[in-house]
Amino acid sequence: MMANRPAIVTKVEVARSIAAAISAGLKIGRVEVDHRAGLVVIVPEGSPDDSGGNPCDRLLKK
Repeated sequence: MMANRPAIVTKVEVARSIAAAISAGLKIGRVEVDHRAGLVVIVPEGSPDDSGGNPCDRLLKK
């Protein structure tokens, strides 16, 4: 049984980060959350780092 502990990255922090990116005019391609390090990474749409998850989706966009 695991002990309850507070989240390092909360749902509210992720929502605020996404809302800030959108209000700055960023089109979001992907959001990564690293709970161990406490990081929220937002990758813009069309970025070279935006691998898209499913390789078939990338092929169909071409």
